[in-house]
Amino acid sequence: MERSTLNLWVGVFVLLGFFAFLMLAFKVGNLSDGGGTSTYTVISHFDNIGQLKERAPVRSSGVLVGRVKSVRFDPVHYNAEVTLAIDGRYLFPKDTSASVLTSGILGEQYVGLDAGGDDQKLKQGDEIKITQGAVVLERLISQFMFNKAQDSGSDKGNKK
Repeated sequence: MERSTLNLWVGVFVLLGFFAFLMLAFKVGNLSDGGGTSTYTVISHFDNIGQLKERAPVRSSGVLVGRVKSVRFDPVHYNAEVTLAIDGRYLFPKDTSASVLTSGILGEQYVGLDAGGDDQKLKQGDEIKITQGAVVLERLISQFMFNKAQDSGSDKGNKK
C-alpha cells in the first residue's frame, strides 16, 4: 500500500472515532434532542428536589417519557417549580402523581410519574397537583440518630 493511501485510511478512522466519541458524549450528557417528537409541558411543585437538574429523565414504570425542562425557585409558594416536557405520545391522566426519585443509592435523580385513573388527560400548561419531594439521605440518618439517642436516654431513666 502506498504511504498516502495509508494516511488517508488512518485519517478516515480517526474522524469516525471522533464522531463516535462525540455522539457518545451527547448521549451520556442528555444533550440529544430526542428524535424531534412533539412534547407538551406540565408544571409540578416540590418541597425538595435534591440534586434534580434540567434535562433529567422523566420516567413512568421505568420507561423514559420525557425530560425536565426547567427548575426554578417559586417565590410565591416558596418551593421548587419543575417544568416537565413529556413526549406527546404519552397522555397521562389529570390525577397523575410525580415524585423525585434516585437511581440506586447514589445515582442520578429523576422524576417518576404514577398515572392516576381520571378520564381527563394532562395537556399543555397543566399542573401536577400530587407531588412527593426527594428523600434526603442526610435527613433520614439524622432522624435515625436522634431517635436512637432519645431511646437510649429514656432507657437509662427507667432502670433502677
